[in-house]
Order: sequence, then structure tokens, then C-alpha cells
Amino acid sequence: MRVAIYPGSFDPITNGHLDIITRGSKIFDRLIVGVLVNIDKKGLFTIEERVELIKKVTKHLPNVEVICFNGLLVDLAKEYNAKVILKGLRAVSDFEYEFQMALMNSQLDPNIETLFMMTSSEYSYLSSSSVKQVAKFGGKINGLVPDEIITEVYNKIRNLGGE
Repeated sequence: MRVAIYPGSFDPITNGHLDIITRGSKIFDRLIVGVLVNIDKKGLFTIEERVELIKKVTKHLPNVEVICFNGLLVDLAKEYNAKVILKGLRAVSDFEYEFQMALMNSQLDPNIETLFMMTSSEYSYLSSSSVKQVAKFGGKINGLVPDEIITEVYNKIRNLGGE
């Protein structure tokens, strides 16, 4: 069975993330979306909320499982018997950071490969940070995040006073 881990903070999940998840689910028998607990970032959504939002927009993909984790990515991969870490790239600027992470993960466990997947060009400019910024100032996020979660994003921003 071909199992891959697609890690990220997904705060919130964007159409770019969903593009990678959908395409990855066609390549792998099982795709684990690992929602990262990032101690360096204060999230808009809690980890549990992010997991639920991703489950909501991937429910049509039966081989996708959504979990939260903290710790080393290679340890998560071993736990789920995944031999591949799937990473989405938007631009060359993403590559440098992700390449360093891939080399570190390879050092920690040479049996786990990192596969880079380019996002579709229509999403190459898109990030969770830009979505939050647009929503905070009342801009339209239609087309930036899955339609099913637009209301949740606006409500969260409004309830937190735009933070």
C-alpha cells in the first residue's frame, strides 16, 4: 500500500491545499493530511477546528485521513507506515525552505522520500496568510478557500476582532 503524509498548518485550508490533497489522493492509496501543531505560530483556528474543516472539504475523498500531530514528521510517517512526504510548492521561494526540510528528513530517516508537487498555476499566489488578510479587511475569499468553509473563516475573523 502506498501511503503518503501531506503536512501543514492549514490555517485555514485553501484551494491550493485542496488541489494538492485531491491530486495526491489519486497517486497514493492512502493520504494522511497531518495538521501541524506549530508552537511558533498563533493560529486563527484551533488544531481541532482545522482538522474538522479539512475533513469537511475532503469527505468526498475516501482514501484521505486527517489527523493532528506535533513532533518530528519522520516519526509521524513511521507511525502510519508512510514512505513519502508530499509537499506542495507554489514558487521557487518555497523550494529553498522545503528542500532544506527534505534534506533534514532524509538525514533523520533515509527510507522516507519527499515528493514535491507543484500547485496548479491558478493557486500559485495563494497562502493561508493572504486569505486571513483579505478576510480581515472584508475582501472576498470566494475562490481562495473551499466554498464549504467561507462562512467559518469570516465568522472566526469577526469573533476574534479581526486578529
